Amino acid sequence: MAQPASHTEAVARRLGVRYGLARPTVGYSQRRTHVCRDKGDDVGSTVGQFCIMVSDLEESVRFYTEIMGLQEQGRTEIPNVNEVHLAGPEGGGRLQLAKFNPTMTPQPIDHGRALWKIYINVDDAKGTWKKAVDAGYTSHMEPERLDRWPVIVGFVSDPDGYLIEIIEHEGPRPGH
Repeated sequence: MAQPASHTEAVARRLGVRYGLARPTVGYSQRRTHVCRDKGDDVGSTVGQFCIMVSDLEESVRFYTEIMGLQEQGRTEIPNVNEVHLAGPEGGGRLQLAKFNPTMTPQPIDHGRALWKIYINVDDAKGTWKKAVDAGYTSHMEPERLDRWPVIVGFVSDPDGYLIEIIEHEGPRPGH
């Protein structure tokens, strides 16, 4: 068997999922600039927010605030959808939770294959993982130190079954 190209690919194989799908990051963002070919101007780009559909808005808010440590930034109520915006206390990328009116989406959430996992940066991966497991959420991997990178990672599912990668960085987090 060929060696995995990365930790992410190794975890994908362990969890039995396909590698190379969307990988949103919450907790930090890195600014990258590129030169606009027509004008020669620097253009800064970051991922600002990622939105996921949830079946129970308040249960998801509790999971992401009380267990994962994100903070509620605001709520939006518009016809047919209620949203909650979350972010880490240090800023970075944001996660938006959206609960649609049942008449718009009467069927269960279909995860398909487009979203693989959501990264959540924390100060204590083992403690955060234990809080999630103690609260009844499914564990997919107990936190462990990776040889390839200076991080400790573990995996749990959120209330709607989204795979959450809990990451503790040894040293400063990327983007800080």
